[in-house]
Amino acid sequence: MTELSAPTDLSSDPSVPTGLSGLRDEPVIAVVRAPRIPDAAALCAALAEGGINLTEFTYTTPDVTDHLLRASKAGWRVGVGTVLTAEQARRGVEAGASFLVTPGCRPEVAEAAAAAGVPVVLGALTPTEVAHAVDLGAAAVKIFPARAFGPGYFKDLRGPYPDVPLVASGGVNAGNAAEFLAHGALAVCAGTDVVPPDVVAAGDWAEITRRARAFTAACAGAAGA
Repeated sequence: MTELSAPTDLSSDPSVPTGLSGLRDEPVIAVVRAPRIPDAAALCAALAEGGINLTEFTYTTPDVTDHLLRASKAGWRVGVGTVLTAEQARRGVEAGASFLVTPGCRPEVAEAAAAAGVPVVLGALTPTEVAHAVDLGAAAVKIFPARAFGPGYFKDLRGPYPDVPLVASGGVNAGNAAEFLAHGALAVCAGTDVVPPDVVAAGDWAEITRRARAFTAACAGAAGA
């Protein structure tokens, strides 16, 4: 399975062989925060059945490295999020994470990602922070919380940053995901709308698949926008 790798200019060359360029066709990353995950590989399989093939497990989830190991060994494309330190970055990569995600600009995480040869998606909100993330070598920039300014903000950011891959995270759901994509987001993060903590903890994989399918169907509306 193709892993993420840092792009040079995704907007001008959609054939760039990276996982991020694949998000043009499957522009959803499932972000899992749950008190308990009974089977991370089964969770990834349920998400894939619903059309979501990229999963981010976060450091706010207990035993996250165990979940990364289980899912990555099963062949799923997984990353680790809420990475705040270089040590967390190294542990995540050792456990099988093929990409790292931060909530804000974290220079030491960016350095650790570069040293490990894995891409990092750095969090930002303001135009200045977007520029800083790019300078740090971000493969993409996660605009968080996206709900703060809404979909139109992505169109505004596209003005000065037409070549920066932007990911919408925080407050994205089936009702607004297509709008974020239509306004310039390369991808969106699906959180509790697709992977509610209680449903994940219960191991209700059929419900996860149903939610993933509904979310990806809603995103399809951006294709013709």
